[in-house]
Amino acid sequence: MAAAPGVARSRFVVVGGGIAGVTCAEKLAMEFPSEDIFLMTASPVIKAITNFKQVSKTLEEFDVEEQPSSLLEKRYPNIKVIQSGVKQLKSDEHKIFTEDGKEYMYEKLCLCAGAKPKLIFEGNPYVLGIRDTDSAQAFQKNLAQAERIVVVGNGGIALELVYEIEGCEVIWAIKDKAIGNTFFDAGAAEFLIPKLTTEKRETPIECKRTKYTMEGSEEKEGPIAASDKLGSALGPDWHEGLHLKGTKEFSHKVHIEILCEVKKIHLQQEFLQLQRTSLTFPKEEKHVEPDEVLWPVYVELTNGKIYGCDFIVSATGVVPNVQPFLDGNNFAVDEDGGLKVDNHMRTSLPDVYAAGDICTASWEPSPLWHQMRLWTQARQMGWYAAKCMAADTLGESIDMDFSFELFAHVTKFFNYKVVVLGKYNAQGLGLDHELMLRCTKGQEYVKVVMQSGRMMGAVLIGETDLEETFENLILNQMDLSAYGEDLLNPDIDIEDYFD
Repeated sequence: MAAAPGVARSRFVVVGGGIAGVTCAEKLAMEFPSEDIFLMTASPVIKAITNFKQVSKTLEEFDVEEQPSSLLEKRYPNIKVIQSGVKQLKSDEHKIFTEDGKEYMYEKLCLCAGAKPKLIFEGNPYVLGIRDTDSAQAFQKNLAQAERIVVVGNGGIALELVYEIEGCEVIWAIKDKAIGNTFFDAGAAEFLIPKLTTEKRETPIECKRTKYTMEGSEEKEGPIAASDKLGSALGPDWHEGLHLKGTKEFSHKVHIEILCEVKKIHLQQEFLQLQRTSLTFPKEEKHVEPDEVLWPVYVELTNGKIYGCDFIVSATGVVPNVQPFLDGNNFAVDEDGGLKVDNHMRTSLPDVYAAGDICTASWEPSPLWHQMRLWTQARQMGWYAAKCMAADTLGESIDMDFSFELFAHVTKFFNYKVVVLGKYNAQGLGLDHELMLRCTKGQEYVKVVMQSGRMMGAVLIGETDLEETFENLILNQMDLSAYGEDLLNPDIDIEDYFD
């Protein structure tokens, strides 16, 4: 098909400058060195992976760096970065229209447009969604004047945020019984909680990720710069180098309200008209006093309590960013909002693939893998999508990538190394499983999930050095019944058994 004048065409077009999109474009550029690969991104910076380290068969560690897209074009001369948002996709015509009025034709397209923060209340100037570096900067600006904030959410970002904030009262509202529910069980939460009350050491460890700040993004003012532009997601050390300190002189003050959600948000005027009582920050063992201070905004929780605060941080997860692509295209969309993809990362539309946070894995997964919208999976999916696009183009067959055999993720919380493997929270195992624990207060926490004598998952917090051994035990599904409790006996060097 000949392209009309003014229509650029490429065999491969990738949408999205985050981890999935960049990884996909790089892999395609390597596979097809003589083809131009178009990478469309709304932002002048892209997310590049640096210091990549394969820790074990399935565990990988890397840093993520924001870089100007020109650096990517330097590394891969056949990648052409198109800096514009997508306005419309006409999949039946194999055409994409960008915000700047241009048209592009593709043979194969991969959508990697990520996800956006799921805000508890849209359009409220006092509600700040945190997911990317821009919103983290807006947050820092507001925190400098804050005496009390309310944090809502229980995933990785909420966890790190609450740990890092100093000199500001934090009311942390979570809908679960224990903190960090996405990554841990109540036991791991108990292990971590003392860290919220201890004084942190003065010098934070150096952050390996360099910050690439945008020129001219400073002029957004207003009570809280609401960032409706999508940035790319934060990683586990996004807060390093940000000065997260409020106005008060103490270090940590965190109060956790469990099993509740936000029912309503009242602005100061509305709250005064309600003539209801808000609460002071709860002190140890004392009944809670009514609050005399007037706050800019009030949060009413489903447990009936009302707290005043300077602003609210919504860290309640993400929703796949599918909006620009749905109009006029009959995509199969999962109930979580993601574009459904098969085991070749293909959507339901011909020649359209998807990878990363925008997509939902709709193949029959390995019993030890599940999807979570994390950087590691964005990288793996972007890489595998490019391999599938290449194989489909050349008419070759391709095996499912090994990274989808076992869920494996390494990160840091509260300055502990955290490794989660397989069905680490017994996801989908019903009641038919048992847990084994080993815990040294302040040092390490080891939990394994066992089913019929086989290891199905593990959580390792601290420097346990068990990740490779456990990864092997989960992958080879060996019957471990004979070892019983000794499996976690610290006096037995388990690695010697299973090498």
